[in-house]
Amino acid sequence: MSSHSERNDRRKPYDPGREIRSNPRKHQSFSKGGDDAKDWIWGTHAVEAALNNPARPAPKRLLVTADRAKRLAPNVAKLPCVQIMEGKDIARQLPQGAVHQGIALKIDEPEALSIAEIGAPAQGVIVMIDQITDPQNIGAIFRSAAAFGVKAVILQDRHAPALTGVLAKTAVGAVDKCPYVRVVNLSRALEELADMGWRAVGLAGDAEETLDAVLDGAATVLVLGSEGEGVRRLVAEHCDAMGKIAMPGGFESLNVSAAAAIALYEASRLSRAG
Repeated sequence: MSSHSERNDRRKPYDPGREIRSNPRKHQSFSKGGDDAKDWIWGTHAVEAALNNPARPAPKRLLVTADRAKRLAPNVAKLPCVQIMEGKDIARQLPQGAVHQGIALKIDEPEALSIAEIGAPAQGVIVMIDQITDPQNIGAIFRSAAAFGVKAVILQDRHAPALTGVLAKTAVGAVDKCPYVRVVNLSRALEELADMGWRAVGLAGDAEETLDAVLDGAATVLVLGSEGEGVRRLVAEHCDAMGKIAMPGGFESLNVSAAAAIALYEASRLSRAG
C-alpha cells in the first residue's frame, strides 16, 4: 500500500517567510459562523496536524490562550500570525458552540491531489463519498480512512463541505493525514480509476451479497452514499459490485460513518492479505 508521505513530499515544509498562497477552490461552509468562519480549524489535534502538514498553504491567523501558547513548538510560536487572547475572545471568532481547547487556526485547505496522482499504482483502498453532506460524518470517515491506511478520499467538488470547522474537529487531524481529491463527476472518476486497474465496490443496504463476498483484495474504490438515498444510480452503475454489511442482530440501522469504519476494516484487511 502506498505511504501517505507521497503527498507530503510534494511540498516543502512551511517557511514563515513564504508568500501566502490562496486556495483557488472555495467550498461551501456548513458551519453557523458565516463566511468569515469557514476557514477556521479548532482543537488541539486538528490544529497541530494542519500546522505540521506541508501540503497546507501558509496560515493566516493562529489564536491561542496564554496557557496554550506556552506549549507551542518553538517554530510555531515565532509565526507572525500568532495572536494571544482570552478563550472567550477566541470563541467569538468561531461558530457558536465550537470547543476550541484554547487554540484556533485560520488556514486554507490542504492541496488536493488529482485522480492520476492517487490512482497509480493501483494498490490499496480508496474511499469515494457520494453526496454525504454532514460534516461530522465526513470527518469521522476521514478518521477511519487514516486509521486503516486508505490511499485517498474522493469528494465531490460542490456537494461536500469544506475540510474545516466541525468536520476537521471530528477528524482530529485526519484531514491532514489522508490525501484527498475533489472531482466534478464521480462516475467519470470511477472510469478513470477503472482504466488504471481499480475495482469499484459500492456499499448498499439492499445489495444481494455481503461485503466480504464481493471484496477480493484487489485495488478497491469503496463507494459510500448518503444515509437517505445511498449511492446514486449512475454512480452505482459504474461500480463492479455492490455489497452490504451483514447485520445478524436484526436491527439494520448503522450511521454512515460507522458503516464506513466496518467496510474499511474489511477492505483494508483483504487488501493487506492480497
